[in-house]
Formats: sequence, structure tokens, C-alpha cells
Amino acid sequence: MASLTSNPMEDIENMEENSGHRRSRSNPGPEQTRPQPPRSLDFPSATSSISLTTPSSPGEGLGKTTKLENMKNWTISTYKCSRQSLYEKMGKTSKTVDPELEDQIDTLRNTQKKYSEILRLARALSSHFYNMVQTQNSLGECFSDLAHKSPELQQEFLYNAEAQRNLTKNGQKLLASLNFFVSSVNTIVNKTMEDSLLTVKQYETARVEYDAYRTDLEFYTAAKETEANQMKLSETQLSFNNKKAEFEKLRSDVQIKLKFLDENRVKVMAKQLLLFHTAVSAYFSGNQVALEESMKQFAGKVKTPATSWIEQ
Repeated sequence: MASLTSNPMEDIENMEENSGHRRSRSNPGPEQTRPQPPRSLDFPSATSSISLTTPSSPGEGLGKTTKLENMKNWTISTYKCSRQSLYEKMGKTSKTVDPELEDQIDTLRNTQKKYSEILRLARALSSHFYNMVQTQNSLGECFSDLAHKSPELQQEFLYNAEAQRNLTKNGQKLLASLNFFVSSVNTIVNKTMEDSLLTVKQYETARVEYDAYRTDLEFYTAAKETEANQMKLSETQLSFNNKKAEFEKLRSDVQIKLKFLDENRVKVMAKQLLLFHTAVSAYFSGNQVALEESMKQFAGKVKTPATSWIEQ
């Protein structure tokens, strides 16, 4: 119940404020409802002394510095080598040349190309001969089947069936010899020679690096003697000595590999060519005894490891 001393209008306004509505005093007409925006809630800010970042290990900074230093050195070295290669092609700088070694490298590359052609043709011969042997085998089976179904030609079919079986048997022996020859040539071309050429590529890269730092060393040696140039000269001299040692080591490795490669290539190919010639000649001449003897030699090569590291 309202108090007798209170103002009725103030009571109405208080009720409207509590219900979310208020009547305007200037317009005592119907009530107008206006939505009120929600009041914001103010909370005290939360603070913490605990760091949310990942704690770094003591060696993390050192590792990043080392990576950056390695990347910097690699970038400088790549730039020097690219510049040296470009200047060599343009004829603006000199290059270190070992005529004897360069001739041996060129000979190796030409030999690999020629041996690759031998390998391609030998594989083609083996593939064609395999198809011929399979055809002979099928033809022999067909003759044998017709011998039982054609009594009037039984003897003739049996003769031909026997001949095709013998050709198939000898053909399989020759095919094994061809496959062994292909395997040996493939080892020489794609393993031994390729390994030597990989060392040659490393040697050529080291040669470019050596010449690049040699050119820089000659530049700073002839430059004006200032403090900055003297510091650059000392740094370049140290890098040049390292590149020179690496270059001379790889040149020695290439010379040794080429020497042993040539010796073993001649030794292995002499045996392989002799066995290849014997097997092919024995097959096409009909000399079954010689063909079997050749097969024994090939079988011995397969079972017993040869003394040559290429044959292994």
C-alpha cells in the first residue's frame, strides 16, 4: 500500500523504471516502450607474473648464430663460384688446367658413351633372342601335339619337334650368356664409371672454388694497403688455403680412380668379350659341346667372386 504522504506520480515513475519503461512527462499519452542497451560488466583486469613464451635453452641462440653463419658462408661461396664460371665463359679470367688429367676425363666420358651404346644393343639382342627362344619352344610343342593327332605325318612332326626342343635348350644357354654379358657391362657403365664421374664432378666444383678464391687473393694482394684491405687479404688467404687443399685432394682422388678404372675395365672386358664370342659362335655353328663349355665358364663366373672389384 502506498504511503499517504508520498506523491502518486513519483510512485508511477519508480514502477516504470523498475519494469524497464518510463512515460515522458511532456507526453502524458500512451506508454512508449524503448529497448534499453545491456549494461556492460566491469571486471578488474587479471595480471600474472608467469611468462607465456617458450623458455629458450642455453644453446638455442648459439645454434641460430651457427646456422646464419653457415648460410652466409654458403651464399658468399656460391656467388664467387658463379662469378668465376661466368668470367671464364666470357674470357675475363684465367682457370687452372691440368691438360693430362683433362684428357683422361674426356676419354672416360667418351668411353662411357660408347659402352652405353654396347649395353643398349646387347639388351636389344637379348630381348629379341628371348622372343625367338619362346617361339621355338611353342613351335616344338605344336609339332609334338600334331604328331599324336596325325598318324600319316607322325614321324616328320616328331623329327621337327625334337629339333625345336634342341634349339630351345641351346638357345636358353646362349640367352643366359647374353644376360650375364649385359649384367657385366651394366656394372661397368652405370656403377663403376658413374662413380668415377661423380668424383670428377666434385673435382670440377672444387677447381672453380679454388680459382674463385685465387682471383680474390690476387686482387687483394695488388690492392692498396689499407686496414680494410689487409683484413680482407688475411681472410681470403685462409679461405684460399682451405680450397687449395680440398682441390689437390680431389685431383689426387680422380687420378687414382681413373687409373684403377682403366686397368680393371680392360681386364674385365677382355674376359667378357672372349666368353661372349665363344658362346655366340658355338650356338650358331651348332657346336653344342663348345656351347656347354662356354656355359660352364659363365656359371663359374656367377658362382665364384672374381678377383676384380668391377666383377664383384
